[in-house]
Amino acid sequence: MEMIDFINYCREGNPISGEEKELHRLLVQCSFEAQKITMALNTSFHSHEEIVTIFGELTGRQVDPSFMCFPPFYTDFGKNITIGKNVFLNTGCSFQDRGGIVIGDGSLIGMNVTIATLNHGLDLETRSTTFPSPVTIGQNVWIGSNATILPGVTIGDNSVVAAGAVVNKNVPDNSVVAGVPAKVIKNL
Repeated sequence: MEMIDFINYCREGNPISGEEKELHRLLVQCSFEAQKITMALNTSFHSHEEIVTIFGELTGRQVDPSFMCFPPFYTDFGKNITIGKNVFLNTGCSFQDRGGIVIGDGSLIGMNVTIATLNHGLDLETRSTTFPSPVTIGQNVWIGSNATILPGVTIGDNSVVAAGAVVNKNVPDNSVVAGVPAKVIKNL
């Protein structure tokens, strides 16, 4: 399988077992490429324009010039992140993006936010298999520092995720969620 085919395979949401040697080899290759790119991003100063270019290289997609990131930034895959216009990522964000992460226009992601898109099988027979579930962040969302967004979650437009929240269920539009697990505490 060629790398572009593998990336598309991942973008389609297919699980990968540790037993599938060719897929696992390609996954490790993608991970090493993401590490190489994020190391370059994180270990020296870059202008705003350079950061946009580096994110384009990381994601394999065009990134709007209005995008802003304060490094360091971490990801284990990189090729399944879609970033809208006027998106801001603060320092220390960590994305496990193989399952797909879409961030809508105008969204603000706070310091040390973790977004996960993979789960392992619970049974011993599937423990080495990772099952992807995409995370979708709507437009004009604010995710507070140290929040964790779990696989399969959609955060509705104009919503706020409080600092430290663990979001394991969908968040309606125009809501504030907080806590572990996160619950709606206010409608906007």
